[in-house]
Amino acid sequence: MIFGRLPIGQWGETAFAAVAAHAKVPFDCFTYLTVAINGAFKEVFLWPPSLLVIVTFVLASWYSVSGRFAAAIAIGMLLLKNQGLWEASMTTLALVNTATIFSMLVAIPLGIAMGISRTTRRVCLPVLDFIQTMPRFVYLIPAVVLLGIDVAPAVFATMTLAVPPPARLIATGLLEVEPEVVEAGKACGCSPWQLLLKIRLPLAMPAILLGLNQCVMMALSMTVIASLIGAGGLGSEILTAISSLDSGQGLVAGFGIFILAILLDRITAGFARSILANSRLTASG
Repeated sequence: MIFGRLPIGQWGETAFAAVAAHAKVPFDCFTYLTVAINGAFKEVFLWPPSLLVIVTFVLASWYSVSGRFAAAIAIGMLLLKNQGLWEASMTTLALVNTATIFSMLVAIPLGIAMGISRTTRRVCLPVLDFIQTMPRFVYLIPAVVLLGIDVAPAVFATMTLAVPPPARLIATGLLEVEPEVVEAGKACGCSPWQLLLKIRLPLAMPAILLGLNQCVMMALSMTVIASLIGAGGLGSEILTAISSLDSGQGLVAGFGIFILAILLDRITAGFARSILANSRLTASG
């Protein structure tokens, strides 16, 4: 070789050490907010009687999807309670909701910036490609270095998977708005902010709601990996089953994740359809 081996790993370690040393306050704030929000969700899901929570999810399923789907959700959640996985399931659900909130807080402004600025799009797309293609386990190391072992690093690691899809979808939705509609808004004297808030974002709402749905599913898909750094929930049940070679326990815990995935996917998609239908009725009216 003409050149020696580049110390890329050492550069990365030095960079993370510098971030950990000089950005303690922002990371402490992130940890505090994450623990607080996750704890609030756990209280909401675990403090009431489990049957009341099940009834709430069943009614939400009935309203957003159908009565048949609501009956299936009732059976599935009763099975989770029967198998002793209720607390683990609600812990996972709280983590997913927390990660979704933080991910969308990043994805929405990022997607809007990519949708309205070509320069931002050219800079951010390769970065999102890098974040998405990097193996998930790689993010566990800096997450633990920066945030320790708890819910906060689990949410941080989950965000690396949950942010890119909605950001891309939001940007795509804004780019697909008909240019004629935007030109008509400009002709009516709309400012750039008015064009964004009153024309482009409403027309891009299907893509934004699809991005929310994908964000939820990506957050749920990280539950097993996130449990390695203290997230708990159904992911911990699967890791315990792997360590003890207990295929039965692994099957039951995997079934629990499947139930939560179906629940979250169908309910978010159903509410998205309701929001779009109501918006169309309001526009036509």
